[in-house]
Amino acid sequence: MLTSLDKFNPGEKGTVQKVTGEGAVRRRLFDLGITPGAFIIHRKTAPFGDPIEITVRGYQLSLRKSEAQSVLIEKE
Repeated sequence: MLTSLDKFNPGEKGTVQKVTGEGAVRRRLFDLGITPGAFIIHRKTAPFGDPIEITVRGYQLSLRKSEAQSVLIEKE
């Protein structure tokens, strides 16, 4: 079942299946290494839910909730 990254809870893991954003947002996500097949671990979420911290390709990254909605993941 595919879930968007913004709906993940801290500690959950999964593999990127699709990036749905458009234009600059999609390009930025690809440049950061969030591509189909990448393994992601949701590390933590800020108190008000934005931003979220993930680990992808061996480094930690913070994403806005609006960016995370564009990333579809299959939970592990």
